[in-house]
Amino acid sequence: MSIADRVGAVRDRVAEAATRSGRDVGDITIVAVAKFQPVEALLDAAGAGLRVFGESRSDELVVHREALGDDTEWHFVGTLQRNKAREVRARVSLLHSLDRPALVEAWVKGPGLPPPVLVQVDLADEPQKGGVPVGGVEPLIEHARAHGLEVRGLMAVPPLSDHPDDARRWCARLRQLRDRLERSVGALPELSMGMSADYQVAVEEGSTLIRLGTTIFGARVQR
Repeated sequence: MSIADRVGAVRDRVAEAATRSGRDVGDITIVAVAKFQPVEALLDAAGAGLRVFGESRSDELVVHREALGDDTEWHFVGTLQRNKAREVRARVSLLHSLDRPALVEAWVKGPGLPPPVLVQVDLADEPQKGGVPVGGVEPLIEHARAHGLEVRGLMAVPPLSDHPDDARRWCARLRQLRDRLERSVGALPELSMGMSADYQVAVEEGSTLIRLGTTIFGARVQR
């Protein structure tokens, strides 16, 4: 199946999931995760109409963004080291993985306004994936905003499972956490949850940003 065919199938499934949950499909953004993909594959995805791409490696972000040009929007979706923050912030419009105060301080440094951020939440006690524990989310939001950052919402990576519906409770928890936090910290409109294995479930549970790699590009070639 071509990348264009995969993109079309994803759009159909997202629309179906949105309809099932009474949502407007226009509120859901597909983020095509470019990790380990050749430039040709990214150009095919852009040719199929995708405009938002995600990277989790700073070195590949530099190459991929330059190759696709200014007609695309880039997000950083992986764990970010402080010493890579300046390089990344100059090339993205959204950071999905703010997870500690030290990264706040690194992200605000540099010319101009820093791009907006999402706070990554460790819902399932999996610190190896990054993310702040649930109890630390509100203090981190307040810390980020005190430093002038625009916090747009939350991100999570559910535990791996062979059954897509297993992600439902984690997606629901993130949405419920967001809803509670909005009472104290204000609007958090974005929820980044859902990947290739479970994105339809995530859409049904309120995701606004779905991060898709293999569903669009096929199996990754590890390098």
